[in-house]
Amino acid sequence: TNYGLRFGSRGDLTSELGTTNGSVYINIGETYDRAPFEELDGYHKYQIKEMEVFQVSDEVRVPTRQKSRSPDASEEGEERNASPVEISDAIDSKWTAMKDLDAEIISLENSFTDEEKFITLFVGGSTSDVVTLNVSGTVMATKRQTLLVISESMLAQQFDDTKWTEQGCKNMRVSEWTSEEVAKWVKKISNIQEDVSNLFQENDINGAELLALNEFGLEKIGVKRAGTICLLLKEIKQLEKASQDVVTLIEHSPYCFGKILDFLRMKQVSSLEVCGDPALPSVCEHKRDMFEKVVKYYFPGDSSS
Repeated sequence: TNYGLRFGSRGDLTSELGTTNGSVYINIGETYDRAPFEELDGYHKYQIKEMEVFQVSDEVRVPTRQKSRSPDASEEGEERNASPVEISDAIDSKWTAMKDLDAEIISLENSFTDEEKFITLFVGGSTSDVVTLNVSGTVMATKRQTLLVISESMLAQQFDDTKWTEQGCKNMRVSEWTSEEVAKWVKKISNIQEDVSNLFQENDINGAELLALNEFGLEKIGVKRAGTICLLLKEIKQLEKASQDVVTLIEHSPYCFGKILDFLRMKQVSSLEVCGDPALPSVCEHKRDMFEKVVKYYFPGDSSS
């Protein structure tokens, strides 16, 4: 019998490595105090399935795991000392890997920042900057910023800040009305008593709130007569539709203007340094003369090049 580790002067815990399997004998109470639980109280024998051995030393050592095995089994590993050079190389390798990972994380963060900037510039902005165009009966929508890409063009002059502000004042969206403007609008509705408009002003109802009012909301601000409520709901619905129908008329071929608009959109994208300059529009042969006339109208002189 090959006895292994032994704890206690009278063998409170003894390990034994046999020819096939190892065992541990526990007989707590001779040297050490008995434990309050059964496994360490009295005499017990347990079979060793796996054993780990550690040594306390000033030297850096590479621990190995030794499993219980028969004496003729082959060695699975030898415990050895790690040299200072090996330790230094291992630390350098880990440090290099961490620096590479850090550089990769920084690169990804920069990439996400650039992508966020592009998305913000490309699709961001206020919806009030969206222009609805009636191109000879065909409705098109784009951002005013797109129409201003080529500053010398007639389109840029038509939609610049000064002229666009003037146009916006004539067709101000209802959602931007103040409570005073809402009250004035209510006063103009036929068959509505004058004191009803006072209710809107007293409750400080602005344009956005006006469009959101329903039967319950009208009752809450003090409108009591059922007929008045029905008239107001009808007028509010018509007002909302009229507000959405604000468009700018373009009296040119939808085909030709659509080609120009697509080109300006790509020009806007290229200004964000996402891609190179866009190619000139491809136009079918039988519309080429008409297209060139529209281009000369909106882009006279050097602005058409």
